[in-house]
Amino acid sequence: MNYANAFRVEDGYLTVRYDGYDSFANQFGHLFYKDKFSYYRLRIEYRFVGEQAKDGPGWATRNSGVMLHGQTVESMGLKQDFPISVEAQFLGGLGKGPRTTANLCTPGTNVEREGKLFTPHCLNSTSKTYDGDQWVRAEFLVRGSEGIEHFVEGSSVLKYERPQMGGGNVSGHDTAVKVDGKLLEEGTISLQSESHPVQFRKVELLNLVGCMDKKSAAYRDYFLKHDPKACR
Repeated sequence: MNYANAFRVEDGYLTVRYDGYDSFANQFGHLFYKDKFSYYRLRIEYRFVGEQAKDGPGWATRNSGVMLHGQTVESMGLKQDFPISVEAQFLGGLGKGPRTTANLCTPGTNVEREGKLFTPHCLNSTSKTYDGDQWVRAEFLVRGSEGIEHFVEGSSVLKYERPQMGGGNVSGHDTAVKVDGKLLEEGTISLQSESHPVQFRKVELLNLVGCMDKKSAAYRDYFLKHDPKACR
């Protein structure tokens, strides 16, 4: 389902708009890719455009993101607000001071930093602020349950380890699905619809799971996790 045609292609860009909404009314959405991934590198180029949807929450102004290691669509509740996942948050500058992007937020999850459990909902990166409608390149190196690193315009801006289920900041979910403390080895990837129009001109994914046998024609030196079946 694509409510009110929120996700669409315009001028060659994947675009999120709200002109089909009478009021946003907390109708958050996510565009899921069909497969799950564990070790991968994801590159996204995005920009914020236009004005926020009517009645969009104040915190969601020039706010979007991509959900990593997320649960499947089928396992979500009918009225669930966000997938249990690790959110790489995109924020656009407001023209009045610093506002970092490629931050971390944690709907139904926690992470570890330097061997200690980190339970606050969000953690800012060290990126600079990107005001206006300029394009921003964000990248994410995901290594199963080992850790995740965020990059903006080629520079590392945030890293953390052992993503896992836990904490709050998610509602309407099946409590049997959320097993607190369970490490997230893999999951879905989804782009957010959070009430501010946003465009994506590039979404690229490099799977880092494959044949690591150097004698095989399927070997690639960038793989991080071995899959024996890929060598056949």
